[in-house]
Amino acid sequence: MWALLSSAPPPPSAPQHCSVKDAGPGPFWPPDVAPGPGPQLDPRGLAEARERVREMDYSRQDEDGDTILHIYSAKGLREWAYAAAEKLRGLGSLDAREHKGKTALLVAVTANQPQIALDLLSLGADVNACDVNGQTPLHLAAGSGFPAVLQVILSSGLAVEMEACNFEGMTPLHCAAVAHCASIRPPSGPRPRDPGLQSPPVDRLSCLYLLLNAGASLLSQEIKSNMTVLHVAVKEGNIELVRYLLRIPLANKQDFVNMKAHGHTALHMAASLHGNAHQKEALQLLLREGADPSVRNQEHLQPAQMLQRGPEGEQLKLLLRRRGATARRPRSSSQDQV
Repeated sequence: MWALLSSAPPPPSAPQHCSVKDAGPGPFWPPDVAPGPGPQLDPRGLAEARERVREMDYSRQDEDGDTILHIYSAKGLREWAYAAAEKLRGLGSLDAREHKGKTALLVAVTANQPQIALDLLSLGADVNACDVNGQTPLHLAAGSGFPAVLQVILSSGLAVEMEACNFEGMTPLHCAAVAHCASIRPPSGPRPRDPGLQSPPVDRLSCLYLLLNAGASLLSQEIKSNMTVLHVAVKEGNIELVRYLLRIPLANKQDFVNMKAHGHTALHMAASLHGNAHQKEALQLLLREGADPSVRNQEHLQPAQMLQRGPEGEQLKLLLRRRGATARRPRSSSQDQV
C-alpha cells in the first residue's frame, strides 16, 4: 500500500508496557495488573526514521483514508509513528481520520499500543476524538479491556471526558462493564479476530477500577435503557462484578442500589435470573446493601412477583419477604426515577 512501509525497520523488541504513574494500591485494585515502567523512544531509531521520512508526502491518504501514521500506529512501529506524527502535526493533520472516523490515536488504542498512544498525546492528539460510532479513546480502551492504554489516557493530564456517551448511549464505564460480562460468558461461534475481545477478565476489571479511580460515576445511566453498571452486571448474572461494585463505599449506597432502569431496580433484574446459579447470592447481596423488595416496576410488580415458579422460587420469595418485613427502610427519591 505504501512503498516506504516495506522498507521500514521492525519495531523495537522492548516490552509494550506504558510508562505512566501507578494508580496506587487500593481495596478494589485487581491483582497482578498494575502497569509498570515502559521504554523510552530509541534515539537512534528515531533519528533514522526522521531522516528517512523527511521528504515524504505525509498528507496523502489511501483509499481507506489511512495516512502512513495510521499504519505505523496499527503496526506498533513506534519511532516511525513518532516521526510521522511530528510531520503531520506541522501540517495540522495529526488528527486526520480514516474511513471509520478513527484518528491515529484511536487506531493506536484499538491496536493496544500504549507507548504510541502516549507519544501521540504528548504531541497534541485530541484525547476526546471519536469515531463514526461515537467511541472515544476511553470507550475503545475500556471496551477492549486494555488497562495499560487506559492508564496512559487517564494519566495524560488532559481534560478527558469521563462521562462522554457513544452513539449507543454508553459511557466508558458502561463499556468496561459490558466487556467484563462478555469475557465470562461461555464462547459461542468462531474465535473473534479482534484481539480486544480476547483480553482476560482481570484486565477488563482493571479498566473498571481505573475509570472509577479517575472519577467515573457509578450513578451514570446508559441513555437508551437508563441502566447503571450495577444493572448491567445483575442483568447478565455477572456475580463477580456485582460483588465488586457493591464493595465500593458510597455515602448514598442505598439510593444507588435502588435506582431504576425503565422501572426496574437491580433487585427486579436479579429476581428475573431464572435458572442462574448465582441468582440467590445476587438477591442476598442487594438486600444486604439496602435493596427495597417493596418497590414496584412499571407493570406494578414487586421483585418477588418476578421470581420463577416452583420450590426454588418459593424459597427466594421467603427471602424477599423476610427482608421486607424486618428491614423496611424509607423509600428514597431515586426510587421514583424511571
